[in-house]
Amino acid sequence: MENQNKHEELKQAREAWNSKVEKTLDKRPERKEFKLDSGMTVDRVYDPFHQEDFEYGEQLNWPGEYPYTRGIQPTMYRGRLWTMRQYAGFGSAEETNKRFRYLLDQGQTGLSVAFDLPTQIGFDSDHPLARGEVGKVGVAIDSLADMEILMKDIPLDQVSTSMTINAPAAVLLAMYMAVAEKQGIPMDKINGTIQNDILKEYVARGTYIFPPRESMRLIVDIFAYAVEKIPTWNTISISGYHIREAGSTAVQEVAFTLSNAIAYVEAAIKAGLEVDQFAPRLSFFFNAHSNFLEEVAKFRAARRIWARIMKERFKAQNPRSLMLRFHTQTAGSTLTAQQPDVNIMRVAFQALSAVLGGTQSLHTNSRDEALALPSEHSVLLALRTQQVIGYEIGVADTVDPLGGSYYIETLTDHIEKEVIGYIEKIDEIGGAVEAIEKGFIQKEIQASAYQYQKEVEAQDRVVVGVNRFTTSGDQPMDLLKMDPETSQRQVERLKEVRLSRNQGKVSDALQELRKAAQSDENVMPHILDAVKAYATLGEICGVLREIFGEYQQQITI
Repeated sequence: MENQNKHEELKQAREAWNSKVEKTLDKRPERKEFKLDSGMTVDRVYDPFHQEDFEYGEQLNWPGEYPYTRGIQPTMYRGRLWTMRQYAGFGSAEETNKRFRYLLDQGQTGLSVAFDLPTQIGFDSDHPLARGEVGKVGVAIDSLADMEILMKDIPLDQVSTSMTINAPAAVLLAMYMAVAEKQGIPMDKINGTIQNDILKEYVARGTYIFPPRESMRLIVDIFAYAVEKIPTWNTISISGYHIREAGSTAVQEVAFTLSNAIAYVEAAIKAGLEVDQFAPRLSFFFNAHSNFLEEVAKFRAARRIWARIMKERFKAQNPRSLMLRFHTQTAGSTLTAQQPDVNIMRVAFQALSAVLGGTQSLHTNSRDEALALPSEHSVLLALRTQQVIGYEIGVADTVDPLGGSYYIETLTDHIEKEVIGYIEKIDEIGGAVEAIEKGFIQKEIQASAYQYQKEVEAQDRVVVGVNRFTTSGDQPMDLLKMDPETSQRQVERLKEVRLSRNQGKVSDALQELRKAAQSDENVMPHILDAVKAYATLGEICGVLREIFGEYQQQITI
């Protein structure tokens, strides 16, 4: 009875406060109607009445306990901080190796490799379509010789490496394994991640080679091979990052990412794998965007939804199969060429949202990335941003410090509900692959991106330095400049590799790969053999192009 009376008193006090505020709005009107991109209206204030049906055990529970809303480890950052993994890669393997070793010396705790565009789409540096693109947005890797240089003097049993590679992921993974073997490192001692998420390429990024169903076959082959040969390697990083960069909302980012993840799990199970064989090595990659509190809630909701999907839909038994482990990168699409120093603040707040949301690793963008690849000074400042968050401001001292906030919990519940609605719609279509082939996901992202841009142009959405608070001119910056001779040197090294290798071994390895691709045999052992014979990326992908074909995007109007 006493609690009921207190509840009624609080309700009356709330109504009285609302009435009082409403009377002041004629004199002091609110700036606008506040809404999230997903359409949720943001209330003036959040209180216990927003959480009247709240069940602690079902919606939160303790950190490290199902459904992992509050984090996948019981002590989170009190035990160990997230992996500070700055994304880097440009020009040649030598230049990128130098940047890697510099960042490791400055306290970075993991590597993250950016590959150039020809590498991402399976072309060697001397291919006609590679002209003008070699080493421009990442490092050029044509053969095992380049990977050996890229990882020179970096002990691969002491550092984890993430590789942002998708269509040719199997080839780059094989190269990494071959380098580890040359270093004398057992395969069960190498740690890292290949992105290997081809489905988001068809809707958001575009670096695909093969059709969706053939690409799924390659991914499942990697899953099966890794279970036995490289058990500590994360075989996929299912990516919402690029979906968000293409213009999706926070809800769409999570919904489309988890729908893709469902498709990968279903494909692996269909191929004969047990869910608990491969699910513990699935990882995710999310965007940390600008709406700070929405992003915190997004990460928490994603963990909870995935845990329930794995437990209820796929009947996973291993607790690690239920844990959504994720890397985060701050939002490249929010960086501005105007007043680039303002990007430092954007990145810091975005990174903080990822930490408060419980990320396992983090990349912070550099202030000059809207203008060029990051300079050494800028990338150091980006790394220092993570270190300040981790060591100085106290947010890593307790687990899920925003847990229990009326607004955060309401947002988390809202995002969960909206995401589940999207997943059910995609299930009705026939799953993620079918939804991509029918253009559903692409159209949803396009509509959100269009709405966002309209709001920016109408100044309904403020972008500091772009549509408000502009200045007449920005101070020049020292930008990273690419050596114009990089491409030619890369092509010359590729020629030397082809001349010095045993061509008979290369031909034999490629022929065995061709046979495996034409059958149901796992292609990974044959790709590894070809890599060790110094077959090039383009040659290996060329064989797979012959067998699988190339995907042509269907343009719908």
